[in-house]
Amino acid sequence: MNILILGATGFIGSIVAARLVADGHAVTGLGRSPARARLKQPAINWRQADLSRMTKPEDWDDLLQGQHVVVNCAGALQDGLSDDLAATQADAMLALYSAAKRSRPLIVQISARTAGAAGDLPFLATKRRADEALAASGLPHLILRPALVLGRNAHGGSSLLRALAACPLALPLVHAESPVETLCVDDVADAVSRAVAGDLRGDLVLAADEALTLADLVRLHRQWLGLPPARVISLAPWLTRPVTWLADVAGLLGWRSPLRSTAMTVMSEGISSAKTGNGLAATPAAATLAANPSGVQDLWFARLYLLKAPILVGLSLFWLLSGLIPLLAPVQASTHFLPFMPEAAATALTIITCLVDIALGAAVLVRPLAKRALLGMLAVSLAYLAGGTLLEPALWLDPLGPLVKVLPSLLLTLAALAILDER
Repeated sequence: MNILILGATGFIGSIVAARLVADGHAVTGLGRSPARARLKQPAINWRQADLSRMTKPEDWDDLLQGQHVVVNCAGALQDGLSDDLAATQADAMLALYSAAKRSRPLIVQISARTAGAAGDLPFLATKRRADEALAASGLPHLILRPALVLGRNAHGGSSLLRALAACPLALPLVHAESPVETLCVDDVADAVSRAVAGDLRGDLVLAADEALTLADLVRLHRQWLGLPPARVISLAPWLTRPVTWLADVAGLLGWRSPLRSTAMTVMSEGISSAKTGNGLAATPAAATLAANPSGVQDLWFARLYLLKAPILVGLSLFWLLSGLIPLLAPVQASTHFLPFMPEAAATALTIITCLVDIALGAAVLVRPLAKRALLGMLAVSLAYLAGGTLLEPALWLDPLGPLVKVLPSLLLTLAALAILDER
């Protein structure tokens, strides 16, 4: 069969795509930035598209041509610079259903549990709107509602679990006793495979038949990482509000932190559902982890995950302050240039370099600009070192170390570039 997968570059979508290719289907993968996916999964026909801009039925006509199945693995947690929930999770899906009425492919929607106290959040409200429209469309469909999905890789909430598990000495948790249901990402892929084969239709919950708390799950991940047991410290929710607020601000700048308010609200009531017998197997968390033994790369990822934000913020502050402080006294700051140019030119050059520093320090905080800002920091730092070495090599021996201090900044910038990618 010809199968179109939305969000095929994501954590769930990439595994579903690989399974359907292994089943012998012709898979077309849709993603906003599929260039790297083409290298990793060359058997898939990759198409670039942004669902938030595909809100009219005619936007789907070309993509749907010849497709027998559409699997929607796309989704976003919260509105921000990189995500528009209403457009991506609701409007685009309604446009898809309208366009699909002509060829009537099977629609498989990877959704979520949309009831409960968190049901009015935009993340779940837009999912529910798309689910209800699909159920009423008359199209052949399957709506899958997986619990927290675990696998060999990690993204979002599963990344946060690994990071919390790697905390030194103790495990600081909010909502430590909240129930959390899980399943293996391969179980999702298996359910989609069965739906394509014609075995499954309707609205189904996917979750392992076990009762875990958040604390239990973090302990399991700590054991999986090969770290000794550590005490769980239960934190009051109000203690995390500053972190959640900062994560929401970061979301407005395009960063997709699992510590945003939507995730915390969902976790406050737990991830559980009233399961009914549906004949679908779901792998318990311990078995999922045991089937994928961790390596040192997993330990590095877990330890670096929560350091990523402080590294980027630290770099931003370093560059902002290095630009702002000289502007308080630009004439005095330009003295190093006076042996080589007139005073007016030295002052102008000082102001220009300060403005460059400020621009780079601000740009690195904006997700779509972060990589270019980091590359700019590397280029400007090397230019500063080269210029200082050629024009005034004595600066290397200056007690305040104006050139020496650039070296750790370079290393921190390289580290930020190394951990910048989210998937």
